[in-house]
Amino acid sequence: MMQGISFGFGNQGKMLRYLTAGESHGPALVSVIEGLPAGLALTAAQINKQLARRQSGYGRGGRMKIETDQVNFLSGLRGGITLGSPVALIIENKDWANWQQVMAPEQEALVDKRVVTRPRPGHADLAGALKYGHRDIRNVLERSSARETAARVAVGTIARLLLAELGMDIMGHVLQIGPIAAAVGEGSPAKLNRAIAASRLFCADPEAEQAMVAAIDQARLEGDSLGGVFEIRVSGVPPGLGSYVHWDRKLDARLAAALMSIQAVKGVEIGLGFTASAKVGSQVQDEIFYEKDRGFYRCTNRAGGIEGGMSNGEEIVLRGAMKPIPTLYSPLQSVDLASKEPFAASVERSDVCAVPAACVIGEAVTAWELACACMEKFGADSMDELRRHVKSYLDALRKV
Repeated sequence: MMQGISFGFGNQGKMLRYLTAGESHGPALVSVIEGLPAGLALTAAQINKQLARRQSGYGRGGRMKIETDQVNFLSGLRGGITLGSPVALIIENKDWANWQQVMAPEQEALVDKRVVTRPRPGHADLAGALKYGHRDIRNVLERSSARETAARVAVGTIARLLLAELGMDIMGHVLQIGPIAAAVGEGSPAKLNRAIAASRLFCADPEAEQAMVAAIDQARLEGDSLGGVFEIRVSGVPPGLGSYVHWDRKLDARLAAALMSIQAVKGVEIGLGFTASAKVGSQVQDEIFYEKDRGFYRCTNRAGGIEGGMSNGEEIVLRGAMKPIPTLYSPLQSVDLASKEPFAASVERSDVCAVPAACVIGEAVTAWELACACMEKFGADSMDELRRHVKSYLDALRKV
C-alpha cells in the first residue's frame, strides 16, 4: 500500500506506507510502518483491544478459539512514544505449533504433507495457483487467508490513534446479515456506540440481531455461510482531504479501494451509494448554507462527506457489502488441480459469518487511508507540528 508523494501544508507531504508479511499458519504476522510522526503515544493494549474485536462476533470459526492475538513492538518506539523511525510489530500465530514441520521456511520442511490440490470456488486458490505456478494450493491459501487482516487491524489502529489526536473519531456497525437488515434510527453517537458494544454482531438493533443470530445458526446446521453489510462513520474530518486534480488522489476512490481490499468484500457505497442512481438530482445533492459562527454547512449528508474526491467537512459514511464466506462445510464442486477429476472442494477451517470482523477491518483500513491523506496535506515530522498545521488550516477556514 504505497501512497504517492504529494505536496501538503507548505512543504513536501509526508508519505505514510506499510508492508505486512506472514502466512496463516506460519510463525507470525509482521508489519513495518514508515512515515509516522514522532511523539504519537502508543500502547500494545490499545492495539490488542481492536485485535480482540476482530476475533469476536457471532458466527466465527474454530481458529478464533486457538489464537489470542497480541502485538509486540520491535522498533520505532521508546517509552511508548513513536520516534519518527519505522515502527515494526509482530503478532505471533499460536497455531504455528501444529504446523512447524509443514510450514517451516527451511529446506527440511515436510512440504509433501497436507497438500491441497482441490481449489475452492470463490477463493484465490485456482487463479493463484495458475498465476504463480504452484502445484500445492496451500502456497496460495496461506497468504490469501483473511488471517492476514490481523496485521492490517494492528496498523490501522495506529492510524486511528493518530486521527484521534486530530479530533477524528471512527465507528463501525453491522447493518445486515443475509436478508435481515437492521433498523438504525437517529440517535446520539454515544447511544449508538453503547448499542454496538453490547451486541454480539456489532448491530445497534437488538431485535434484528436476534434474527441474525438465528439465521447464522441455521446456516451452520446446513453447512452454509452468510454475508452482509457493514457501515463505517468518521466524524470530525476537516474539509479538503484528498484532491480532485488526479484520479489516484481522490479520497473516495482510495477509501473504496481500501474497503474492496478486504477479503470477500464485493461492493462499496459512499453516502446514498447505489440508491442515488434511482433518484432525481434534487433528492441527491446536499444544499449548502452559511452562518458566521458556524461557517459553511449542510443540513443533509447524502454525499457521505465526500464531494469531488475531497472531504467536505461532513461525517464520512461508507458501507461495504461482504459476500458469504466461500469455504462451505457442504462443499461445492470443483476439479482437482493434479488429476483434473471432479471432486468436492477442500474444506479449510472457516467461519459461518464474518461480517462483524470485516467491520472492524473496515474501520482499520479507513483509518489508514485518512491518516495518509492527513499526512499528505499537513505533512509534519512530529505530532506537535502536525497539530499546529491542522489548527492553522482550520483557523484559516473560519476566516473564509
